[in-house]
Amino acid sequence: MTSTSRPDLQALEAEVDELGTRQRVRRPTLASALGWVRWAWYSLTSMRTALILLFLLALAAIPGSIIPQRGSANPSAVRDFVVRHPTLAPVLDHLGFFNVYGSPWFAAVYLLLFISLAGCVVPRARRHWEMLRAAPPATPRNLYRLPAHQKWTTELPPQQAVREAAVFLRTRRFRIAQHSSSVAAERGYLRETGNLLFHSALLVVLLGIAVTSGFGFTGTVLLKEHDSFADTQIAYDSFSPGRMVDVGALPPFTFRLDDFHASFVRSGPTRGAAAGYQAEVTYTARPGVRPKVTTVTVNHPLSVDGVNVYLTGHGYAPHFLVRDGSGRSFDETVPFLPRDGVFTSQGVVKLPDARPHQLGISGFFLPTAAADPFTGQPISVFPAPDNPAVVLGVFSGDLGLDSGVPQSVYTLDTSRMKLLAKGVLRPGQTLTLPGGQGSVTFLGFSQFAEFQLTKDPGKPIVLGAICAAIAGLLASLGIRRWRVWVRAEPDDTGRTVVEVGGLPRTDASGGFAEAFDRLVAALRTRIPPEPAGPAPFPERAGSPSLQVTSDQEG
Repeated sequence: MTSTSRPDLQALEAEVDELGTRQRVRRPTLASALGWVRWAWYSLTSMRTALILLFLLALAAIPGSIIPQRGSANPSAVRDFVVRHPTLAPVLDHLGFFNVYGSPWFAAVYLLLFISLAGCVVPRARRHWEMLRAAPPATPRNLYRLPAHQKWTTELPPQQAVREAAVFLRTRRFRIAQHSSSVAAERGYLRETGNLLFHSALLVVLLGIAVTSGFGFTGTVLLKEHDSFADTQIAYDSFSPGRMVDVGALPPFTFRLDDFHASFVRSGPTRGAAAGYQAEVTYTARPGVRPKVTTVTVNHPLSVDGVNVYLTGHGYAPHFLVRDGSGRSFDETVPFLPRDGVFTSQGVVKLPDARPHQLGISGFFLPTAAADPFTGQPISVFPAPDNPAVVLGVFSGDLGLDSGVPQSVYTLDTSRMKLLAKGVLRPGQTLTLPGGQGSVTFLGFSQFAEFQLTKDPGKPIVLGAICAAIAGLLASLGIRRWRVWVRAEPDDTGRTVVEVGGLPRTDASGGFAEAFDRLVAALRTRIPPEPAGPAPFPERAGSPSLQVTSDQEG
């Protein structure tokens, strides 16, 4: 078994490119457990596998963009999806599609991609370091066989010509190795450095995302004007912490929504579109610190103690004064959620303590109420509160709150209730319930704002890595790597023959031939041809020549 596994390992180690990237490897021919482990490792850490895993990661992220996620900015989206798809939703929930980025299968692809990239980058970094320390390759015996070649005779002695060539190439940012009768030069190493930097930056991006996933959190909260929020888990409407987050040690800041302003386009083809939102808030970074006042807009979040508070939405909260049959009063200001672009909003009010029966109110808030020209029903025609009204239905009976089954605060189960009255109210108007069961008065409205709170500790890491990746990509695409050799030797007549050969290592976009010609023309000024001597030797017939467009160096 030992005799068969050793050649296999040597074959695997030999099949690498100049930067250490593993190529496709052959499977072990015998049923050797160690051989299969080696084959699996070399297959996983190949660039081909890394690209496949990167594609799979992008493919796995698609459900997270299509299917509503728990802990997103819209906490009721998952619940609504379950109601609309009662058969499909349990299957998707079992597979983790409502929490894609926290699911085991997404984490598995993510971890394999991280290992694969690390296995690609580390050997490449080691080999690149060795390449940077190595001298340029020795001068070939037959320079005329290279893709670019020129030679001429000069009056300078061979040793002086070699010294002049070495000084010239060094001033052109070539790394040189000077020999007795020749100079070997190479430049463009930053191309491989940029390529390595790009792939290393991808690895750091994954690391930054992992830091955010483990130590960050996202939550949403809805606040009416003059309501306050303290950063504790119970205060969130929805909360999605990372696996390493201590929910008992969240940043101890608080903020209060003092006022909210929304403006809309009044005329033109975009009438009714949002012109601007802003929330005036007072916040305290920690207990005992003096409160500060600031304005939160869509593109300018509040940043406090490493947490960003984003303004994600707004709406209206109608204010009701409800009296039950016993004369008891209930003062309720309840958020109604927008349903369309003109902010037709729907909501409910639940009064489990009303007597003699529990009361429930379901209705719509219309910011600018008007009659539908076709049906005559009340509708909203503009999102600003120019003519506010509410359309209500008041129910009496059992709200079902004592059954132990959780209910949404935005829906009303009327299966065990009966309709008492319905009507359209404007601010200050009252709807009287029949049978002496009380009344409902619409006092007015306030506004509410929705905030998303996000702690993203990996964001600076990802930002820096992306900047590094762009710099590495530009270096990789813009720098040309090539080698040049200059030989100066006496011929049979005693004249010094200068011979220059060039070899492009990367010339996908062309341009090497012209760059080589310009380099040789400049070298001729340091090592001038014989003034009265024969014309320069033509290039050997059949020598290949390259066509290029630029002379980018590194």
